[in-house]
Amino acid sequence: METLYEHAGGEEALYRFTDLFYRSVLADPLLQPLFGAGRPEHVAHLTAFTGESFGGPDVFTREMGGFAGLIAAHRGLRISEEQRERFVALYLTAADAAGLPADEAFRDALRSHVEFGSQVAKQNSHAETDEQLHPLREVPRWEWSETP
Repeated sequence: METLYEHAGGEEALYRFTDLFYRSVLADPLLQPLFGAGRPEHVAHLTAFTGESFGGPDVFTREMGGFAGLIAAHRGLRISEEQRERFVALYLTAADAAGLPADEAFRDALRSHVEFGSQVAKQNSHAETDEQLHPLREVPRWEWSETP
């Protein structure tokens, strides 16, 4: 069966999508404070994370610090529910703008992926101890109509 990564169009399509999304986040007054001026490597990291989650190569885990680095990046940010919801909305808008597949099955997977991931990031951003972190410690693997 085709993976979500393949269905999305692979690395090129996910990079295009992520680049549009990241630019929208940096321009958004509610989210920009979480991202500051941005980091040049962020688009590549988020592309690799999404690709790996969707059944693509494990570049994020092998070469980019993996999930431990992602946890560290969110610690202390204190993401609000309003910021989390805006993040999700901009993510889904960028999927349209980037021309990612619009079929219901893919969009359901994309939506559940960003909803779950943004909840994990929000929880981790408020954790003051390791025990308060979300228990997820590796890149989640997303498949059709499933969550990790």
